[in-house]
Amino acid sequence: MDETEFWEIIDSTREAADGDPEEQADLLVERLVQLDPDSVLDFARHFEARYNRAYRWDLWGAAAVLLGGASDDAFDYFRCWLIGQGREVFEGALHDPDGLAELLDDFDEEIDGDGEELGYAADEAYEQLTGVVAPDLGLPPQPTEPLGSPVDFEDEGALAARYPDLADRFAPR
Repeated sequence: MDETEFWEIIDSTREAADGDPEEQADLLVERLVQLDPDSVLDFARHFEARYNRAYRWDLWGAAAVLLGGASDDAFDYFRCWLIGQGREVFEGALHDPDGLAELLDDFDEEIDGDGEELGYAADEAYEQLTGVVAPDLGLPPQPTEPLGSPVDFEDEGALAARYPDLADRFAPR
């Protein structure tokens, strides 16, 4: 599976789910079980590589603005959700996290920002296909610390200054 096919699967399942990440995860599993186990592992490698690329302080700060705070787990689930938004949003967010203000049509705190189930979709599909747990993907582990300069998530003023567009559009008032 190449990168284009990976993003096509992400996009088609997001569109079919009308942006609901839990529904998207269910559709993703349904789509992946139609593939062979090696293709599912390829998909998992693409997902995991992007998940690790997004382990950055600047994205964590953007998540904190969007979510009104972001614990370790919340940021993990945010990164899964961000991948689920598709290539344009994902790559745009990596290029300029504050640019999410322009890239996102809307952000509903009740359903957006939490794509935990998306992170498990390939594992679930692989297990359904083979009856065994997916093997190690052979990728380098995530860094022990996010890349970049740490962000003070407790300082709302600093967050608003660092992410002015996100804060203006999405921060709670």
